[in-house]
Amino acid sequence: MKKIKYFLLAAVSVSLLGVLTACGGSENDNEIHIGYFNNVTHAQALVMKANGTLEEALGDGVSVEWTAFNAGPAEQEALFSGDIDIGYIGPVPAINANSKSEGDIQILTGATKGGAILVKREGSDIESVSDLAGKTVAVPQIGNTQHLCLLNLLAENGLAPTTEGGDVTVSAISNADVANTMERGDVDAALIPEPWGATLLEQGAEMVMDYEEIYMDGDYDVAVVVVRKEFMEEHPDLVEKFLEVHEQTTEEIDQDLETALVTINQELDESTGKSLSDSVLQEAFTRINVWSDLNYEAIFDFARICKEQNFIEEVPPDEQLYVSR
Repeated sequence: MKKIKYFLLAAVSVSLLGVLTACGGSENDNEIHIGYFNNVTHAQALVMKANGTLEEALGDGVSVEWTAFNAGPAEQEALFSGDIDIGYIGPVPAINANSKSEGDIQILTGATKGGAILVKREGSDIESVSDLAGKTVAVPQIGNTQHLCLLNLLAENGLAPTTEGGDVTVSAISNADVANTMERGDVDAALIPEPWGATLLEQGAEMVMDYEEIYMDGDYDVAVVVVRKEFMEEHPDLVEKFLEVHEQTTEEIDQDLETALVTINQELDESTGKSLSDSVLQEAFTRINVWSDLNYEAIFDFARICKEQNFIEEVPPDEQLYVSR
C-alpha cells in the first residue's frame, strides 16, 4: 500500500503541474464513478455508499456516482468504455480485464477473501472432491473465481470437467437458481459464494468443503478493486482519497462487524428491495475476511489457470497487472 501511495503522490505532482500549465481541465475533473455488486463480498462498497463517507471525504466539489452490476463481464465493459473509473470486482474478471485492455485496467487494492463453499444437495453421497466423478457441479459463471477454484480442486484430485475429457459436468447457474436445480436433482453440488452458501445450508443443502478448504486455506482474494489507468494518471488525488476511505472502511468493518452488518443489510434492502436474514448474514461473514492486502500468489495462480483454460493468452506481468507492487 505504501508503494501505491508513493506512486500516487508522484502522479499528483505531475497532475498539478499539468493544471498550472494547461488552459483548462476535462469536463469530468470533478466526477468519480464507482462500480460494485450488491453482494456482501463487496462489503466496503456497500458501507461506503450507505454512509456517504467517500462523498464526505471528497467534499462538495466532487460528484460520486455508484453503479451496481450483476456480473463481471458487464462491469468489465463499463470499465473499457470509461463509464466507471474504479470498480469492486472478482480477481478473475480483474485479470481478464487487465489482459484484454493490455494494462489499461489495473488492480489497485484488495477487498475481501475466501467466502465460498462446496455444498451438495440433501441426500447426495458426495463426501469429498473425489466423489464428484460422474456428478454435475454448479458454479456462478464459467471463468469466474469459483469456477477456477473448482478446476483447481478437480485437478488436485485427478479429475477433470467433461469439456476436457473428464467426467465432471460443470454447469454455470445463477446463484439464485441453484436451490431449485438441486431440488429437481439436476445439480449434485455447487461451489458457491456467500451469502448463497449460507442460504443453501439453511435450506437443507449439506457442507462438503468449508471456505478454508477450497483454496489456499481461504486466504485468496474473492473481491479486489481495479482502476482505469487513464483515470488514475489524470486524477491521482481522487484515487488516493478513495484508497484512504477504502482502508478506513475496511478497519471499521473489522473493528465493529455487528454495526457493519446492519449497514450492509440496510443498503441491500434499499438498493434491491431484499434483505438477508440475520442468521444468513452472520454465518456468511464467518467465511468472509474483509482485508485489503492482496494475496499476490493466489492472483498469479488464478492468472496461470486462466491461461491454461485459454481465457487469456498470457499471464500479465506484475507491472501491467498492478498499480504498484
